[in-house]
Amino acid sequence: MLRMVVTPEEIIPILGMLTGIVSMLVIGFTIVRVAQGQIGQAIARRIHARAGGDSEVQAEVLELREQVADLASRLAENEERLDFTERLLARGKDEAKAHG
Repeated sequence: MLRMVVTPEEIIPILGMLTGIVSMLVIGFTIVRVAQGQIGQAIARRIHARAGGDSEVQAEVLELREQVADLASRLAENEERLDFTERLLARGKDEAKAHG
C-alpha cells in the first residue's frame, strides 16, 4: 500500500492561499453590497455633484443662501429693536427712581 505523508511544510502554503482566496471573496462581496446600498448611492451622488454639478441642487443651495442672508438681516434688526427697548426700559426705571 502506498501511503502519502503530508508534512506541515506542504499544508501551510495551501492553507495560506485558501485563506487569502476566502478573504478576498468576503471583501469583494462586502464592497459590492455597500456600493449597491444607501452608502454607495450617497457617494455616487456626491461624486456626480462635484463632477458636473446638478443645476437643481445648485439652485436650491442658492435659494437657501438667500434665505440665510435674509434671516441674518432680520435677526440683526430684531437685536437692534431689543437693545432699544432695553435702553428705554432702563431709562424709565432711572427716571422713576429720580422722581420717586
